[in-house]
Amino acid sequence: MVAYSFQRQFADPILIGRKVHTVRGNRKRHARPGEALQLYTGMRTVSCRLIARATCADVKPIDLHFRPHALDDYVTIDGKRVEDLDAFAYSDGFPNWIDLRTFWQQQHGPVGTFQGVIVYWKDMVPG
Repeated sequence: MVAYSFQRQFADPILIGRKVHTVRGNRKRHARPGEALQLYTGMRTVSCRLIARATCADVKPIDLHFRPHALDDYVTIDGKRVEDLDAFAYSDGFPNWIDLRTFWQQQHGPVGTFQGVIVYWKDMVPG
């Protein structure tokens, strides 16, 4: 079982089925398709709460390219360019691409290009 922690703002989008994936940096081990997932908020704190359990549906490489102007930004998943950045941002729990972009800059500073993985889940059951 693989556990992922989310900021509190993502709990409701996960529970209503709007947030269906997570973007994570490269690390030694991520979930693999078919593995059980636990989605938490506040992991490693006293306010830790299980949001949901799910099954990993897929894991693909992702690149987020943040340019000086948002209109020049682009995302590739498994080498294919994402055509609708607002739809991508929405499925990641944000109202639109500008909000996702602002969040990333607040969390990571001026990123430029972020390379990591996108983990999709299915069969989500609230915790």
